[in-house]
Amino acid sequence: MRVGMISPYSLTVPGGVQNQILCLAKAIRKLGVDVRVLGPCDGAPPETGITPLGNSLPTATNGSIAPLAPDAAAQLRVIRALRDEQFDVLHVHEPLAPGPTVTAIVMKQSPIVATYHRSGHSKFYDYFNRPARWVASRVEINCAVSEEAAKTAMNALGGEYEILFNGIELDLFQNKVWRKEKPTIFFIGRHEPRKGLDVLIRSMEFLPDEVELWVASEGPETEGLKQLAKGDHRITWLGTISESEKIRRLQECSVLCAPSLGGESFGIVLLEAMAACTPVVASSIPGYAKLARGGKDAILTETGNPIALSNGLRLALYNKEETKRIVDSGKIRANQFSMEKLAKSYLDFYHQALSIEPAVPLAKGRQFFSGTLGSLKS
Repeated sequence: MRVGMISPYSLTVPGGVQNQILCLAKAIRKLGVDVRVLGPCDGAPPETGITPLGNSLPTATNGSIAPLAPDAAAQLRVIRALRDEQFDVLHVHEPLAPGPTVTAIVMKQSPIVATYHRSGHSKFYDYFNRPARWVASRVEINCAVSEEAAKTAMNALGGEYEILFNGIELDLFQNKVWRKEKPTIFFIGRHEPRKGLDVLIRSMEFLPDEVELWVASEGPETEGLKQLAKGDHRITWLGTISESEKIRRLQECSVLCAPSLGGESFGIVLLEAMAACTPVVASSIPGYAKLARGGKDAILTETGNPIALSNGLRLALYNKEETKRIVDSGKIRANQFSMEKLAKSYLDFYHQALSIEPAVPLAKGRQFFSGTLGSLKS
């Protein structure tokens, strides 16, 4: 079986969906399946087994800026790749994001498995509901990474969705790294309103002077957030960090804080912290509450409330008995979301997609794509 896994987001730009795609492709290859990842790349592909589709364009979506590739040149590259590779199954992530995934579905050549990641209201679904429903109708099997993501897609597009939570590579978090003795909070996430970093910075006013805060990543709000911190010497601004450094800091810190205000369908970094035996303090938004059970796997606090957040952080930093209980439960919870289990589940759906009646007739291979390329060039 040859699987084409398509990302709408640049694979060279750090992001939860991109990382999930690359790790899932690697895990499926270990099962003996030939997987090739197609996606935009701003520079050299980050690893082997990737077909780059050109540079991305920063695009506002879902309260964030996404590195999409909606330009015509990228779509021509998608069509060429589908013509040349002749995949048995296509696995498209965020199927209705403008760019490669939509093109792959419209120019359908193989049975399609789609994974919806986003949650929350989308103006795109409002303005382009009819064409969006038409595109979605061409997919054999729809999956979603959480109940919230499934609800978002179902309300806009109808249909049925299999819930397949994101996975993590558990082995990456098993290395023994000395944890810092000084109480240290770790935040990682794009610096934009929905991530709630301003709430965390305000909560630092209510924590002891010995508490340090590591802030990773960057974004449109970085400079404003630094001004909000008012030169607080306890805050270290790390900038964009590598995946390996992220894992190391998750193991070194005292607590991971995820104060997001909404728009999170899953929260993979929470799972990663739990796998690293690091306590999690997060806002009680639905996407987090379904994953990390409040009072059991994590400490969940009132969304957008700096005082409530500081109380949760203080509990995680100074109550060793409570912290141990949460860490032990979180570790068990994380083990339920291994990338290996996720890969096996998707492989079952690939076989199922091949065996069922196609949602729409498939294009006739090379002849169809050669004609399409010729018409686009003329």
